[in-house]
Amino acid sequence: MSRSYKKTKIVGYTTKVSEKQDKTIANKKLRRLVKVRIAKKNEILPLLREVSNVWNFDKDGKRYYYNINKEGMRK
Repeated sequence: MSRSYKKTKIVGYTTKVSEKQDKTIANKKLRRLVKVRIAKKNEILPLLREVSNVWNFDKDGKRYYYNINKEGMRK
């Protein structure tokens, strides 16, 4: 990996590397709620967006930097 570089100049706002933990918690809530509604014989199942809000995740988003140097493009 010593020669690998990012191809696009898009960088995350925070130092958080991944949203894996947030996504795991959100999907766990969804699966639990679906189980409960199936047990109660409710025909309307929730969507993931109804259970969790992606704006509350730890990673705040990404931004395009047009004048980033070589060190910033390293993986």
